[in-house]
Amino acid sequence: MYEMFQLKDQIRVCGIDDAPFEFGNRGARATVIGAVVRAPSYLEGVLRFDVAVDGDDATGEIAKALSRSRFEEQIRAVMIDGVALAGFNVIDIRSLSGELGVPVVTVTRDRPDMDSIESALEKHFEDWRERLRMISEIPRLEMETDNNPIFISYAGTSEKEAASLVKATTVRGVIPEPIRMAHIIASGVTRGESKGKA
Repeated sequence: MYEMFQLKDQIRVCGIDDAPFEFGNRGARATVIGAVVRAPSYLEGVLRFDVAVDGDDATGEIAKALSRSRFEEQIRAVMIDGVALAGFNVIDIRSLSGELGVPVVTVTRDRPDMDSIESALEKHFEDWRERLRMISEIPRLEMETDNNPIFISYAGTSEKEAASLVKATTVRGVIPEPIRMAHIIASGVTRGESKGKA
């Protein structure tokens, strides 16, 4: 576990979300956006890269994009909208945290339905056990908010510190600003206008 950041220092967090893509189009590439935000809500930069739809390269592509960016030395945490990009391109957040040397936190509005996830993975992927392992082995926490609860997973940090990071970067609503900004940018880049919510 890494020495945790001091939230009062306006740390820089990279929020990550994928752009809209066509489900079932395995092998196609989906655009992913990284929003580098100085906590709690000052956007300092944007990264763009892509991953394979339902592929297995999300962990490596995130690591490569961040480690090659000019923000590499400044980013103190990574926040991701869910544990997979572009369908079931599952992110190994423990491996990603280890490679980048910073905490990684995932956030979702919906409670993970592990039975449904296992069924879908087994039906569509030969390596479903490995994908399921990456999802099931990480700790999960239900966080209460002023509205509906959210669900987070984390690596490279403690439950308390992960929850503190989420709270420190959430300005309004329930989704932290780095993820919310990445979602808006990704949607706008693909559709010509942002649509929906993170």
